[in-house]
Amino acid sequence: MEEDTHCTAERGLLEAVSRITMFSTTASLDEEQNQPKAEISCQVNKENPKKDDLQDSNASLSPNSSMTTKELQEYWRNEKSQCIQVKLLFEIPSTRIVEHHLSKYVMYKIIILQTGSFDSNKSVIERRYSDFEKLHRNLLEDFSEELEDVTFPKKALTGNFTEEIINERKLAFKDYLRRLYSMKYIRRSKKFIDFLTKPELQEAYGCLRGGHYTKALEILLEVIGLQERLTRGNPVSIVPTLCAIVVCYKDLDNPASAFEYGEKALSRLRVHNSHKYYIPLLEAMITLAYELGKDFLSLQEKLEEWKAKKDPVRVFSLKELAVREYVQ
Repeated sequence: MEEDTHCTAERGLLEAVSRITMFSTTASLDEEQNQPKAEISCQVNKENPKKDDLQDSNASLSPNSSMTTKELQEYWRNEKSQCIQVKLLFEIPSTRIVEHHLSKYVMYKIIILQTGSFDSNKSVIERRYSDFEKLHRNLLEDFSEELEDVTFPKKALTGNFTEEIINERKLAFKDYLRRLYSMKYIRRSKKFIDFLTKPELQEAYGCLRGGHYTKALEILLEVIGLQERLTRGNPVSIVPTLCAIVVCYKDLDNPASAFEYGEKALSRLRVHNSHKYYIPLLEAMITLAYELGKDFLSLQEKLEEWKAKKDPVRVFSLKELAVREYVQ
C-alpha cells in the first residue's frame, strides 16, 4: 500500500513538472509573438509588500509600445534572465592590522564569488569591525524580526588584536554575511548592497572628480561585476556606474570601450526613458557612434522623439551627472 502511495505521488510530481515545462515553452513563444498579456517578474508573490520598495520596486515594468521587435526580444531576454537566482559565497581568508596615527584596527579581507561554477570574476573588498557594526545597527532599523536569531560578534574590551580573537571574528563575520545573504529582503536592501559596494564607489567617484580617470576606471570595473550580481532584480540601479565607466573611457580616448558600456547602460533604460541618465547617455552615445562610424541616426531619432514629448529642460551632460554622484 505504501509503495502504491509512493508511486502515485511520484507520478503526480512528474506530471506537475511536465505541466510547468509546457507552460514555460508556451509563455516563451507568446512573448515573441504578442504584447505580453501579463507582466512577468521573479516576484509574483511578495510575502512582505512593505519591504519591497528596497531594491525591486522597479523590477517589473511593462515594455514601451514604441519599442521595435528586436528591442522587445532583448527586453524579455533580460527580464527572464533576472529570474535566475545568483547565489554568492562569502569567504574571509585573511586580515591585516592597520595602525593610523592614534588608531589601530583590523581589516578583514572579504572574497565574494558566485557558487555553482568556476568564478574568475571574484570580488575582493576590505572592511573593519566598525563597518560590520554599522551595517548591523542599520539593518536592525528595518529587519529587527529577521535578525532576532542572528548573532553579531561583540566587541572585546581587551585582546582585540590577538590571533585567537581575530580568527574567531573571521569565522563569525563569514557566517554573519552568509546569514544576511540567505534572507531575500536583506540581500536586496540598499543598506546591505551599500555595505559591499559604497566605499569603493565613493573612492572611484572621488578619483573621477579629481581627473584621475585611470584609477577611477580600475575601481569601477571591479565594482560593476559585484553590483550586477547583487542587483539582478533591479538592473537599472547600476546605470550610474555604467555611465561613469563611459565617462572614464571617453576621457581616456577609448571610444570603442565607452560605446560598449554605453550600450549596456542604454539597454537597461529602454523602458525607463524618464530616468535622469537617459538623455545625457543618448547624447553621449550619438557622439561616440558618429566618432566610431556606427549608426547614430536611430539614436538621434530616439532623442528627437523624447524632445518632442517633453518640455525643454536643462539637461546635464553625462560627465556633469557622474561627478555629482557620491558627493559627501
